[in-house]
Amino acid sequence: MKLILDENTLDQAPEQLLRDAGYAYLMDRNSGQESYVRPLNRGYYPRFHLYLERQNGQAILNLHLDQKQPSYAGAPAHNAEYDGDLVAAEMARIKSFTQNIFRF
Repeated sequence: MKLILDENTLDQAPEQLLRDAGYAYLMDRNSGQESYVRPLNRGYYPRFHLYLERQNGQAILNLHLDQKQPSYAGAPAHNAEYDGDLVAAEMARIKSFTQNIFRF
Protein backbone atom coordinates (compact mmCIF):
# COMPACT_ATOMS: atom_id res chain seq x y z
CA MET A 1 0.00 0.00 0.00
CA LYS A 2 1.37 3.38 -0.96
CA LEU A 3 1.03 6.81 0.59
CA ILE A 4 2.32 9.88 -1.26
CA LEU A 5 3.20 12.97 0.77
CA ASP A 6 4.20 16.39 -0.53
CA GLU A 7 7.52 17.06 1.19
CA ASN A 8 6.96 20.82 0.97
CA THR A 9 4.02 20.55 3.38
CA LEU A 10 5.77 18.34 5.94
CA ASP A 11 6.96 20.00 9.12
CA GLN A 12 9.71 17.38 9.48
CA ALA A 13 11.74 15.00 7.33
CA PRO A 14 9.94 11.78 6.35
CA GLU A 15 12.61 9.79 8.20
CA GLN A 16 11.77 11.61 11.43
CA LEU A 17 8.06 11.06 10.87
CA LEU A 18 8.75 7.32 10.57
CA ARG A 19 10.86 7.32 13.74
CA ASP A 20 8.04 9.13 15.55
CA ALA A 21 5.67 6.40 14.31
CA GLY A 22 7.91 3.73 15.86
CA TYR A 23 9.85 2.61 12.79
CA ALA A 24 13.52 1.63 12.88
CA TYR A 25 15.95 2.07 10.01
CA LEU A 26 17.07 -1.15 8.30
CA MET A 27 19.87 -1.64 5.76
CA ASP A 28 19.68 -4.96 3.91
CA ARG A 29 23.15 -6.51 4.19
CA ASN A 30 22.85 -8.34 0.88
CA SER A 31 21.25 -5.76 -1.40
CA GLY A 32 22.21 -2.52 0.34
CA GLN A 33 18.58 -1.38 0.11
CA GLU A 34 17.34 0.95 2.85
CA SER A 35 13.96 0.50 4.51
CA TYR A 36 12.12 0.88 7.82
CA VAL A 37 10.52 -1.77 10.04
CA ARG A 38 8.14 -1.90 13.00
CA PRO A 39 7.67 -5.33 14.63
CA LEU A 40 4.19 -6.31 15.80
CA ASN A 41 5.53 -8.11 18.88
CA ARG A 42 8.84 -8.85 20.61
CA GLY A 43 10.10 -11.04 17.77
CA TYR A 44 11.49 -9.94 14.42
CA TYR A 45 8.41 -11.24 12.56
CA PRO A 46 5.64 -10.40 11.88
CA ARG A 47 6.62 -6.82 11.13
CA PHE A 48 5.51 -3.84 9.09
CA HIS A 49 8.10 -3.13 6.41
CA LEU A 50 8.20 0.22 4.64
CA TYR A 51 10.26 1.57 1.75
CA LEU A 52 10.72 5.34 1.43
CA GLU A 53 11.31 6.81 -2.01
CA ARG A 54 11.78 10.47 -2.87
CA GLN A 55 10.69 11.72 -6.26
CA ASN A 56 9.92 15.22 -7.56
CA GLY A 57 9.33 16.74 -4.11
CA GLN A 58 7.24 13.82 -2.93
CA ALA A 59 7.88 11.20 -0.27
CA ILE A 60 6.42 7.88 -1.35
CA LEU A 61 5.82 5.43 1.47
CA ASN A 62 5.37 1.83 0.30
CA LEU A 63 4.14 -0.39 3.14
CA HIS A 64 3.58 -4.12 3.50
CA LEU A 65 3.38 -6.67 6.32
CA ASP A 66 6.07 -9.36 6.47
CA GLN A 67 4.49 -12.42 8.08
CA LYS A 68 7.67 -14.49 8.31
CA GLN A 69 11.24 -14.65 7.11
CA PRO A 70 12.22 -16.49 3.91
CA SER A 71 11.68 -20.23 4.17
CA TYR A 72 15.24 -21.16 3.27
CA ALA A 73 18.65 -19.51 2.99
CA GLY A 74 19.12 -17.42 -0.12
CA ALA A 75 15.41 -17.18 -0.82
CA PRO A 76 14.42 -13.59 -1.61
CA ALA A 77 10.67 -14.22 -1.30
CA HIS A 78 8.73 -14.18 1.95
CA ASN A 79 5.12 -14.32 3.04
CA ALA A 80 3.89 -10.71 2.86
CA GLU A 81 0.58 -8.82 2.74
CA TYR A 82 0.45 -5.68 0.61
CA ASP A 83 -3.21 -4.87 1.34
CA GLY A 84 -5.77 -5.86 3.92
CA ASP A 85 -7.13 -4.56 7.18
CA LEU A 86 -3.86 -4.61 9.15
CA VAL A 87 -1.90 -2.82 6.44
CA ALA A 88 -4.68 -0.25 5.94
CA ALA A 89 -4.91 0.39 9.70
CA GLU A 90 -1.14 0.86 9.93
CA MET A 91 -1.11 3.27 7.00
CA ALA A 92 -3.89 5.26 8.70
CA ARG A 93 -1.80 5.31 11.89
CA ILE A 94 1.22 6.63 9.96
CA LYS A 95 -0.98 9.30 8.32
CA SER A 96 -2.06 10.44 11.77
CA PHE A 97 1.53 11.65 12.31
CA THR A 98 1.18 14.19 9.50
CA GLN A 99 -0.76 17.42 9.11
CA ASN A 100 -0.62 17.14 5.34
CA ILE A 101 -2.83 16.63 2.35
CA PHE A 102 -2.15 13.15 1.05
CA ARG A 103 -3.33 10.78 -1.65
CA PHE A 104 -2.99 7.08 -2.48
